Amino acid sequence: MLLNRNTVGLDSHTASSPLNLTRHTCPRTLQLHSCNRSTWHLGRSKHRTWASLSHRDVGTAPPKQVPSKRDTLRLAVPSKGRMAEDTQQLLKDCQLSVYKPNPRQYTAQIPLMPQLEVWFQRASDVVRKLSYGDMDLGIVGMDMFAELSNEDPDLVVVHDALDFGHCHLGLGVPMGGKFADISTLDQLRSMPEWSESNPLRVVTGYQNVARKFFQEKGFEHVVLLSADGALEAAPLMGSADIILDLVSTGVTLRENNLKELEGGHILWSQGVLVANRRALKERPGLLEVVHELIERFEAHLEAGKFYQVLANMRGDSAAEVAGRLLEQPRLCGLQGPTISPIYNKTDDGSIGECGYFDCTICVPKKEIYAAVKGVRQAGGSGVVVSPITYIFEEEPARWRKLLDSLDLEE
Repeated sequence: MLLNRNTVGLDSHTASSPLNLTRHTCPRTLQLHSCNRSTWHLGRSKHRTWASLSHRDVGTAPPKQVPSKRDTLRLAVPSKGRMAEDTQQLLKDCQLSVYKPNPRQYTAQIPLMPQLEVWFQRASDVVRKLSYGDMDLGIVGMDMFAELSNEDPDLVVVHDALDFGHCHLGLGVPMGGKFADISTLDQLRSMPEWSESNPLRVVTGYQNVARKFFQEKGFEHVVLLSADGALEAAPLMGSADIILDLVSTGVTLRENNLKELEGGHILWSQGVLVANRRALKERPGLLEVVHELIERFEAHLEAGKFYQVLANMRGDSAAEVAGRLLEQPRLCGLQGPTISPIYNKTDDGSIGECGYFDCTICVPKKEIYAAVKGVRQAGGSGVVVSPITYIFEEEPARWRKLLDSLDLEE
């Protein structure tokens, strides 16, 4: 039996949603009502409120709205925090800098995309307003999208790997006490302490993700509690047994005497580009904007994996020089090295080949020093290493996948 105990009250959206809530005052101690698999309970302690609602109502999105009639397209981005900074940096790196003359304003423009308005929103509101139809596109963390989209079919992930905001949702379990010998999720589930009258108490800000996870993993007696911030302190206070929260490096967990469990990684997260499906199909010009965003993001992110290496090499022919480079796998580039003759002015003033060739290859950043040594061993000199801004390949696979999911042809 999986219950949900809300220790901070129903949020404004839940309270105003057209749900069939039955309220009554609960006793001083938490009572775990027996229920079947299709029923969930939100509860609080003395002088607070219990609310019962069916399984299908928990975390569901509000009624769908027809996208509003407007001439502009809208992109929602986080307004604060590291996700906001990383989003701005990604757009800037893709030559799509956001122009916001007044820092107090919630709207801005991208000069190279005048048809697209940028709206600064709380991360949670990015997902909600996409669902409402108020926004067409959004950039947000996958963790927030998974929690608030609730598998809404009208929301679609356009790009699932923007390469910032890397973290994961995981369980934090005390290192000592009854959990001292617990190191795996299976061991946690099998602990004899958990029962209907003494469930595993999990504090988390990700109620929907947590509920689905514990269901899928076969936990029978769990109560979900919610809190705003400082979740790591809850087990020490005694208000919860374990936590379910975002983990980046794990330092905060360890500093609060918490550990992760094998099998307790719930969701890997990073920045994603998401969209309203109806808007993609019905709003004029939106698909063209999405296509350009995918192209720019893909080209920039792919280029960020490589350096361009240029070197001068003496040789009898371009083919002979290329052969020396191709003997070393890390010097093969994307499709192979580019070799071209170097021309110089001779003593008689004429222009001709001088026996040197210019060689250009793309090398993974992690292999750059070994690659430079390899170029030298192959006879290269004057080695120049440069960053790459874009690598535009053939049509991005994500664009083709998006069209297929929309049942559209290019």
